[in-house]
Amino acid sequence: MGKNKLKRFSDNARFDHVIEHTDFQDQPKPKGKWQSEIFGNKNPVVLELACGAGDYALGLAEKYPNKNFVGIDIKGSRIWKGAKVAKKESIDNVRFLRLLIDHLDDYFAPGEVSEIWITFPDPHLKVRNRRKRLTSPKFLKIYKKIASDSCTINLKTDSPSLYKYTLEIIEQEKRNIQKRVDDVYVERPDDKDLTIKTFYEKMHLKNGRTIQFVSFSAH
Repeated sequence: MGKNKLKRFSDNARFDHVIEHTDFQDQPKPKGKWQSEIFGNKNPVVLELACGAGDYALGLAEKYPNKNFVGIDIKGSRIWKGAKVAKKESIDNVRFLRLLIDHLDDYFAPGEVSEIWITFPDPHLKVRNRRKRLTSPKFLKIYKKIASDSCTINLKTDSPSLYKYTLEIIEQEKRNIQKRVDDVYVERPDDKDLTIKTFYEKMHLKNGRTIQFVSFSAH
């Protein structure tokens, strides 16, 4: 393992706003306690899944100081980048959780999450990998377990295949579409939420990719 990764892991262990699944081997998980104990307030809890460096969680946290944001990724070296930004810029309403998304319902209680963002996830284009897509029925079932009654799931992607697949799953699962934008920067160029740009999104736009978005009910 490279020295840079070791340093990042060491930093993560010191950061108050980074939470690792390994922190709870000998103590109760924070399930049901994100508002009261992790954030110390009663504000809504919003997740960014497969957050990478947490560009979206950080962007939304700055725009919505009265919401709590949790960026979730299994790669500690990725969330280190977002954690450093949060610390440097004193963004107090964001946390990072190193965790496999499959285990979300072990760390969040029923109804604890008010909104979910999935930004530029791996589209898993091979048919045999469809179950790995973060909008597959497998994952929607997990999200439903932790979602409040009004919880919204938001997908932003540059993958036409993933976008089409997600629309099909929404129909199949009988979820309600709340907003559909087939070309974000043509249809909603001034939308303050949809025009937050991640590192990869900037690359996609430079390469002429179309950015698509859909939000739908978690129940």
